[in-house]
Amino acid sequence: MLGGFGISMYFCAMNPETYHIPVLLTPSVEGLAIRPEGTYVDVTLGGGGHSREILKHLKGGRLFSFDQDADAINRVKGDPRWTLIHSNFRYLKNWMRYYGVDAIDGLLADLGVSSHHFDTPQRGFSFRSEAPLDMRMNQQAQLTAADVLNTYSREQLTSIFRLYGELRQSGRISSAVTRARTEAPIETTSQLAELLIPLLGHDRERKDLARAFQALRIEVNGEMSALEEMLASAIELLRPGGRLVVISYHSLEDRIVKNMMRAGNINGKVESDLYGRTKAPMRAVEKAITPTPVEMVENPRSRSARLRIAEKIG
Repeated sequence: MLGGFGISMYFCAMNPETYHIPVLLTPSVEGLAIRPEGTYVDVTLGGGGHSREILKHLKGGRLFSFDQDADAINRVKGDPRWTLIHSNFRYLKNWMRYYGVDAIDGLLADLGVSSHHFDTPQRGFSFRSEAPLDMRMNQQAQLTAADVLNTYSREQLTSIFRLYGELRQSGRISSAVTRARTEAPIETTSQLAELLIPLLGHDRERKDLARAFQALRIEVNGEMSALEEMLASAIELLRPGGRLVVISYHSLEDRIVKNMMRAGNINGKVESDLYGRTKAPMRAVEKAITPTPVEMVENPRSRSARLRIAEKIG
C-alpha cells in the first residue's frame, strides 16, 4: 500500500493539454542578459518554452536548441533564427563547430525532465503510471531501466541508488531487486514500486519512490557525465561577459553546476597561478534563485528547482 492507497491508485492518465510548463521562465531568460544580435543556446528544448522566450529578444541573433528526444524536436515550428539539434547536449562543442560557431553569448539549461515524459505512460519515467521500465530520453538508445535492474550487480545497484537517489536504504533496495529478479524479470513500473514500498518509511514513500526512479533515470541516460561535459564545453565556448544559466532539481546536479561555475571543475577547487592569482573562469551573478510560492502552486514540478547564473570572466 502507498500511504493507505493501493498501488493502482498511484497511477494517472496523461494530460494531453500540457506538454511542459517552463520553470523559472522570467528569471532564467533575464539571467542571460540577451543581446539582440547575439548567439544563444538552449541545451534542453523540452516543450520549447524557454527557447521561444529567448527568440522574443533576438533581432539578427541566432538560437540553437538541443534535445535528444525526437518528440520534442518534432513539436517545434520552424524559425529562420532557430536551429534545432536532435542530439544529447554532451556534444555541444562538436555541434557548434559543425555550424561554424566559435563562441556564444549565453547558454541556458533546464535539467528537469519534461512534463511530457512524466505524463506519457509508455515512457516509464514515473511510478504514477503503469508502464514498461524504459526511461530513455533518446528512444534510439539501447539501455533501459529494466536492463539496469535485471543485469547490474548488487554492488552496482547499491551505488546507483545511494549516489543518484541519495537513498539511505540503497543496500536493502539492491538486495531486494537481485532476489526478486531470480524469480522473474522486473519489467514494469508497478512491479518495481510494489517491490520497493515495504522497504520505505511510511512517511517518505512517495519521496523515496521518486528518488529511486530518479536514480535509474540518471543511470539510463548518463546524465551526470553528460552534464559535466556540457558545462565544460559551455564555459569554453562563452565569450567574456557571456552568461551561463542552469536550472537544477536535485542536490547532485546542483553541486556539479555550483562547482563548475565557481571553479571550472566538478570539484569546486579554484586553481591559482604561480603568483597566487585565482584562475576561476566564471563569476556568480547572484545567489541561487528558487521559484516563488505562486509558481510552486501553479507548477508543482518547480518545487525543487534551483536557478544559478554565472558570467564568463574576460
